[in-house]
Amino acid sequence: MTKATIINQQQQLKESLIKNGFKAAALNPGPDLTYFTGLDFHLMERPVIGIFPTEGTPILILPELEQQKLNELDYEIRVFFYTEDQSTWQAVITNALIETGLESGNLGVIPRRLRLLEFKYLEEALPEMDILSAQPIISSLRMVKGDHEIEMMQEAARIAECALSATLSAIKPGVTEKEIASKLVGRLLHYGSDPELPFFPIVSFGPNSANPHATPSNRVLKLGDLVLIDWGANTEHYFSDITRTFAMGDVNPELEQIANFVRKANAAGRSAVKPGIPTSAVDLAARKVIDDAGYGEYFIHRTGHGLGRETHEEPYISQFDDTILKPGMVFTIEPGIYLPNRGGVRIEDDVVVTEDGCMSLTHYPRELTQLFFED
Repeated sequence: MTKATIINQQQQLKESLIKNGFKAAALNPGPDLTYFTGLDFHLMERPVIGIFPTEGTPILILPELEQQKLNELDYEIRVFFYTEDQSTWQAVITNALIETGLESGNLGVIPRRLRLLEFKYLEEALPEMDILSAQPIISSLRMVKGDHEIEMMQEAARIAECALSATLSAIKPGVTEKEIASKLVGRLLHYGSDPELPFFPIVSFGPNSANPHATPSNRVLKLGDLVLIDWGANTEHYFSDITRTFAMGDVNPELEQIANFVRKANAAGRSAVKPGIPTSAVDLAARKVIDDAGYGEYFIHRTGHGLGRETHEEPYISQFDDTILKPGMVFTIEPGIYLPNRGGVRIEDDVVVTEDGCMSLTHYPRELTQLFFED
């Protein structure tokens, strides 16, 4: 990210915190801290905390071993380092927070990210502050993507689709789910994905495809199996997340039928997307196709989720969520039908809301493609 982008995002955060009655936000390693600093830190046994006050300069509290990450920093931020002597950590953190002028009021944190480790240090340093969730504030800032973010996600989708195309020839009777998943990972890296994948690919054969979040196993592919693949790539911390389902030779006619219903539900969901409508309307449009086909009880998850620096982020495309869609929001459309002990079909696309509808960032064929092999 450019200096201008980072400063602008920090200013937006400051304004939103003030508007919502917060004195500061405290972020630990993850997509939010990277979004507001352009710096990468990982969760470890040593605490890392970014403090973004509504008055004054942001600060970082870091172990000394992270110093080199700041060598080319081109915007203002105060840094407080601590050594390997754990007995000094609380004092360093308390001193850093006192110097920001924080004493009382509301401190915003991200509940699904902040660990007890950092929480205890913050609580000890700021006993008069109320530590509250700032999740809605920060999620609203990250929910609408800019042009560069969308370009990165388009590239992540392109890489993912190229990697799958290069992997399909390896899918034949006798291979295991683990073997195909590992080949796909190699192809993702070969075609340009950054090493930190959004998630390890889901590759599930036959009855395992009825488990939406199956883990690749040693199950061997057989003729007549469905092959469900859920995978994605990473370009500069922006992710793609795609699912396609294939047939290993001829499959049971009912499995072909549910694949057709899921494809139509996916199309209905994409067609429903436009600015100004609630996310629930998109979910219901896709769900209606499957309900009308008589398979509603086998569509057991929401229609989609936001996508960006996280594979699951706001907005959520659920019948129970009424977030209003705006241009620039990116999310998945991924209806599915899962028949226990038989097989499942999911078709997942990544879409961005435009001024009058949506544009799909993913283009891989959505039909149930039959895989062929040579003996």
